[in-house]
Amino acid sequence: MPGGRLTQQERQQIATGLADGLAYAEIARRLDRPTSTITREVMRNGGPAGYRADLAHRATEHRAHRRRQTASRGPKALQEEHGRDAEAVRAYEETLTTVFIASGTPKMMARVMSCLTLTDSGSLTAAELARRLEVSPASISKAVTFLEGQGLIRREREEGRRERYVVDDDIWHQSMMASARSTAQVAETSRQGVGVMGRGTPAATRLENIARYLDFISEAITRAAEQAREVLHTKPEGTSDGPAGPRPDHG
Repeated sequence: MPGGRLTQQERQQIATGLADGLAYAEIARRLDRPTSTITREVMRNGGPAGYRADLAHRATEHRAHRRRQTASRGPKALQEEHGRDAEAVRAYEETLTTVFIASGTPKMMARVMSCLTLTDSGSLTAAELARRLEVSPASISKAVTFLEGQGLIRREREEGRRERYVVDDDIWHQSMMASARSTAQVAETSRQGVGVMGRGTPAATRLENIARYLDFISEAITRAAEQAREVLHTKPEGTSDGPAGPRPDHG
C-alpha cells in the first residue's frame, strides 16, 4: 500500500471516480489507498459534488506550507490540550469546515464556527480567533456578525470593551427552531398566493401543495428539536466526569 501524500494524478483519478458515481471504497481500491484517505480527501476539499483535483492539490500545498510555518515557531505551537494529536486536530477542523461550507455557510464563517466548536471552553475573543485562523480582525468581525445574525453564536462582554464569542450547548437547538420558523413563513406565503393565482389553477395548486408540504416539515422539525433538546445537555456514556444523564424518550 503506497504511503505519503496523494499525488496530483491520484487526485485526478478521484475526481474521475466521483464523476462516474463510484463509491469511496471502489476509488480507494483502484488507487490502492485506504478508504479513509479518500473520504478525508474528498470531504476536506468540497465534498463529492464540489471536489476539483486541481483546487484540492493547491489547497493541500497551502496547508503543508502553513504547517511548516507553524512548526518553525517552536514546539509550543504544536501543543494540544488533553494529549491530542495536533495534526489530527487540524485535519479534523478542516473536514468540519468543509462540511459547514457544503451546508451553505460562507468559508470564513465556517472556519470561525469550526474553531469555536473545537475549543473546550466554547468561546474565544476576536483577537484569539484572528491569531488561530491567521486572518485579519476585519475578517473575524464580518464572520461573527454573520454567525450571530444566524443565531449560531452569541456575544459575552468581559471587563472593559472586550467581547467573547460563544458556541454553547443550546445554539444548535435555537438554530433548528429558527429554521422551522423560516420554513413555516415560506409555507404561509405560499398559501397566500393561492387566492391570487386563482384556486384550482395549476399555479395555485402548486402553491397549495408547497404550503401543505412545508407545514408538515416545519411541524416535524419543531417536534423533533424539542424532543431531542436534552441530548445537547447529556454527557455521553464513558466520559470521565460523571455518569451519563437521561436519554430522550423516542418511543
